[in-house]
Amino acid sequence: MEPVFRALELTAGTLVRVQGMRRRYFGLENIPATGGFVLALNHTGYTDFIAPGLGLYRAGRRGRFLVKSEVMDISIMRFLVNHARAVPVDRSAGGAAYAAAVEALRGGEAVVVYPETTISRSFELREFKNGAVRMAAEAGVPVVPAVVWGAQRQWSKGTARHMGFARIPVDVRYGAPIHYAQDVDVDQATRELYDVMEALLHRVQDGYPEAPRGADWLPARLGGSAPTPDEAHAIEEAEAVEKARRRAEKAAREAKDR
Repeated sequence: MEPVFRALELTAGTLVRVQGMRRRYFGLENIPATGGFVLALNHTGYTDFIAPGLGLYRAGRRGRFLVKSEVMDISIMRFLVNHARAVPVDRSAGGAAYAAAVEALRGGEAVVVYPETTISRSFELREFKNGAVRMAAEAGVPVVPAVVWGAQRQWSKGTARHMGFARIPVDVRYGAPIHYAQDVDVDQATRELYDVMEALLHRVQDGYPEAPRGADWLPARLGGSAPTPDEAHAIEEAEAVEKARRRAEKAAREAKDR
C-alpha cells in the first residue's frame, strides 16, 4: 500500500462527500482486473480527474495520470506527484514522459491520458493527439475509452465556479477495451478512438439530468452558452498569442537585468 497514494484517495473521497457530488459509474466491468492499460479520458475541467480516478479505485485499480510538468514547480505538488507516481509531461519535450508511461504500462499499471491534451472550452471533444494509441500499441496493452460529464460544472474555463456543497451529478462511462497491433496505423486508430469516445460522450449526455438552456457548462449544440468549437479555437489562439507576448517580455526583462 503506497501511503501517499492512499491518502490522496481518502482525500478525494472526502472532497466528493463535502461537495455532495452525486457520482454514477457505467461500464466498470470494462476496466481490466490485471495488466497494463491506457485510460483515454476527455478533458472538461480542472477537477475531472477525481470521479474517474475513484472509479478506477472502485474497480480495484489505480491510475497514473499524465500531468503538466509545471506543477512540479510547487513543492507540495512535486511531493504528491512523486508519491502518487504520476507522470509529469513537459510539452516542449515529452519523450521522457512517453518512455516512462510505456514502461509503466509494460509493468502492468494503468496510465490515464487526456488525448485532447487540454481542457475543451466548448465541452465537445477537441482534436486528439495520437499518444494514447502509440503508447498502448508499443506496450502491447489495450486502450479503455472513458468519458466524464458534469465535473465541468465545478471548475472549468469560462464557467462559474461551484466547489462547495453543490450536489452536482457527475457521470463516468468506461467503454470496452480496444486492442492494437504494434504496426497499427496510429493516426487512423486515433480517429476511430475519437469516434468511439464521441459516441460515449453523447450517450452520457443523453442520460444526464436535464440542464437549463443557456447554462455556461453546456455545449452550444445542446442549448448551452459555451462557445462553439470554432469559437473556442479562436479564444485559445488569442490566449496563446498573449502568453507568447508575456514570455517574450519576461525574457527581455531578465536579459536586461543580467
